[in-house]
Amino acid sequence: MAQSKEEFLEQFGGDYGYPDAPRGIDELRAADFKRLEGMVYLDHAGATLYSEAQMADVTKDLMSNVYGNPHSQSDSSMATSDLLTSARHQVLKYFNASPRDYKCIFTSGATAALKLVGECFPWSRDSCYMYTIENHNSVLGIREYALSKGATASAVDVEEVVDPSKNHGSGSLFKVSKHSNQRRGDDVLLHNYQNGRQTAISGNNLNLFAFPSECNFSGHKFNLSLVNLIKEGNFLGTSQQQGRWMVLIDAAKGCTTEPPNLTVYPADFVVCSFYKIFGYPTGLGALIVKNEAASLLNKTYFSGGTVAASIADIDFVQKRNSIEQVLEDGTVSFLSISSLRYGFKIIDTLTISAIARHTASLATYVRKKMMDLKHSNEKNVCIIYGQQASKVNDLKMGPTITFNLKREDGTWFGYREVEKLASLSGIHLRTGCFCNPGACAKYLGLSHSDLVSNFEAGHVCWDDNDIINGKPTGAVRISFGYMSTYEDAEELLKFLQLSFVSKAVGLNNGYMVNMDTLNLVDDWSQQAISDIRLKSITIYPVKSCQGFSVQGWPLATGGLKYDREWLLQGSGGEILTQKKVPELSSISTLIDLELGKLFLESPKRKDKLQISILENLTHLSAEVEVYGQRYEVQTYSDKVNSWFSDAIGRPCTFMRCSSSKYRSCTISGRRDRLCRDARSKLSFVNEGQLLLVSEESISDLNRRLSSSNGNGKQQVFVDAMRFRPNIVVSGSTPYSEDNWKRLNIGDAYFTSMGGCNRCQMINLYQSSGQVIKSKEPLATLASYRRQKGKILFGVLLNYEDGMDEEYDTVVEKWIKVGQEVYPSTE
Repeated sequence: MAQSKEEFLEQFGGDYGYPDAPRGIDELRAADFKRLEGMVYLDHAGATLYSEAQMADVTKDLMSNVYGNPHSQSDSSMATSDLLTSARHQVLKYFNASPRDYKCIFTSGATAALKLVGECFPWSRDSCYMYTIENHNSVLGIREYALSKGATASAVDVEEVVDPSKNHGSGSLFKVSKHSNQRRGDDVLLHNYQNGRQTAISGNNLNLFAFPSECNFSGHKFNLSLVNLIKEGNFLGTSQQQGRWMVLIDAAKGCTTEPPNLTVYPADFVVCSFYKIFGYPTGLGALIVKNEAASLLNKTYFSGGTVAASIADIDFVQKRNSIEQVLEDGTVSFLSISSLRYGFKIIDTLTISAIARHTASLATYVRKKMMDLKHSNEKNVCIIYGQQASKVNDLKMGPTITFNLKREDGTWFGYREVEKLASLSGIHLRTGCFCNPGACAKYLGLSHSDLVSNFEAGHVCWDDNDIINGKPTGAVRISFGYMSTYEDAEELLKFLQLSFVSKAVGLNNGYMVNMDTLNLVDDWSQQAISDIRLKSITIYPVKSCQGFSVQGWPLATGGLKYDREWLLQGSGGEILTQKKVPELSSISTLIDLELGKLFLESPKRKDKLQISILENLTHLSAEVEVYGQRYEVQTYSDKVNSWFSDAIGRPCTFMRCSSSKYRSCTISGRRDRLCRDARSKLSFVNEGQLLLVSEESISDLNRRLSSSNGNGKQQVFVDAMRFRPNIVVSGSTPYSEDNWKRLNIGDAYFTSMGGCNRCQMINLYQSSGQVIKSKEPLATLASYRRQKGKILFGVLLNYEDGMDEEYDTVVEKWIKVGQEVYPSTE
């Protein structure tokens, strides 16, 4: 890496690392971002990070001064008023906006600022709201105000052209593709007229054009000369619309490295959020508004601080003359505003131009390296959105790279798979569409029918449906901030190389196993299958708590009797698991079938809890949803709930499954029938009723863990219980269970539901009474057990429920340790 960094500095050393600042990037990172050690943070487009020195200044200020509500004349109130005035000037200075021409309105964020514009803009039926297709949802939302007042809304795709003379003499640098106009139906408009909400038609109507200074999806920086072209009436797409055009710039992303210069590009409205610039405070943004534009806004609501006088029992109100006071409802977040100066202190020290050069050097370097990544068949690994689609060679890009990854065969890696593996490597990035549906559809090539069918298939924002009908539904985004380093960039590139570039396929080495094409084992008919035996049985009565081992156990229609029949629900209705509450792993369980009792112990409770497992001894009935399925449950007394609340350190409710709306599936055997009878009880399992792992697969994993943790690193060893299996078998070959379709243990038959998709829960383990988190064994499993975004280990089984169809009764069967296991691959 040292040699590579030297080469990097030869090319980018003049821009990288703040060579003209008092401290370079390495010193800055070591002193003010110690919490990033061992971590690669690449989501600065989502939220950049505050520095430790910044927060120390904020804390010192708040502990040394008294700031009162500014709506008064006391000394503390006047101190706050002076601070607010200073902060407004500092924000205007950042945008090179003269206080004579612009005002700074503090809001709760960029979204609130956009909402304020949409709510107060003087829309009429002659108005048009036009916006670029690449816009955040918060900008798109303004059209609801426009359409409700009868205005027209229209999206446009703006593309810079190489030769302006080819643009049909328009004098513009842009090619504009206009989408169809949007307008509400006459019935809606008539309703608005009747309710007095329709603005009268006027010859002096106002129109609004909105675009981002930088697209938060692709990082494409829009040419700000759009502002002057639109306001002068020389922009194709607006020239045919009567009335005056005003311009809104969404600078929430762009102002982090290049705030719009409002002296050169005098937009009417600009919005920003300060946590995007310097991390803290969140929940604070600003609307930079031109004085003339502010005077045209029609604000209906009035509140504390916005009026000079009002009378409670008659229709009388006189608003204040100050634009800031009229548009800022209530008391502004003055303590947050007081902290802005310490964020700007960092920006002023480094300079915004140096920050832009620093972050651009990293993004340019990584973008080039990503485009050079090839599979063994010379096909590209990375598909980067934005720059390569442009017809302008020197199109400006922000410090954002949005991409998807392809396999050697041309199919896509899902973005959730990338995010999951990145998390294991300590890399923080963002996936999805980033609340920018227009850019997402444009760059991913998703038609309206694709978007509708994806929604009908169940895809919504922030879910795991990353590939539908062979197409990505979103993308992966990385973004650099002022404290990002070359080492961050190199760690990302190394991660992409190791995790997604094709390698030779092998079974018994360190290479990735291509599980889509490789038939692991398929010769059981020739093997001495009697060598496979049931090694251990574990029951987990309470979901996510400890299990207990037995020599033999009865089967019920839902699998192993009493397995995961109880769970804990949080005070907010959420289901508690070890992922959320690691303390659950310290609660031990035991069921005595003869006594008919469930015993529970916790290191945080001196008393042992005993609960009868007889059906009629539970208390109230209720209904609960667990991972999308509805269950009827029985709850317990406050005494029981109190015991568990003490054990895990948070309020909770203990409940038992009594019935559910059953899932069903069809299996193939001597006859086709449902694998679970409609009268059977389904416990709180996620997928299959039982989980099986083999000792041989565990041994192979440990061999890989051992070989990957050399060079003095601490030895990593996992036992079968790390995976919370119900059944452990021995005598097979590693991963042969992947190909089992059915198996029988004694006279009990089971159907394989396929591999178990593992999550970070298997990285939790107990040491000296503490729950420890690590990257293993999931990181190693990800290197060779990935299949279409899933990391598989062990197989899920469903019990063929033992119904005697002739007599319509359930025949209880037992499985016992030592029994022979007979698998079938057919």
